[in-house]
Amino acid sequence: MKPKKPMDAAERKRVLDQLHRETAARAAGYRERALKLFPHVCASCAREFAGVRLKELTVHHKDHNHDHNPPDGSNWELLCLYCHDHEHEKNGMAGHGGGGGVGDPPGASTLFNPFGQLDGLVKPPES
Repeated sequence: MKPKKPMDAAERKRVLDQLHRETAARAAGYRERALKLFPHVCASCAREFAGVRLKELTVHHKDHNHDHNPPDGSNWELLCLYCHDHEHEKNGMAGHGGGGGVGDPPGASTLFNPFGQLDGLVKPPES
């Protein structure tokens, strides 16, 4: 298979501009619906948002599928920028001892013990 030749700067700019337009258009549709359905409060930290600060409130897709946008909003929750970043970081760290993943029981991240196998590595002194 022949490797693709890299895009030149103009082509890259065109592709990125189109991607940003499509992303903004898609987000505007469900964001406006979510803001009408839910109170303007972060579902995680419970901070309230109004006026110019409303832009700091984002729509999080619970199943992480941005194309799954049911009309009742059942796949959405409003999260502030910080909690939204934390939610995605937590999902990205699943399996790395940093946070739970989808379907993990509550508190699963507290079960990690960095010294859990230490006994098997250290030999007791001989008497």
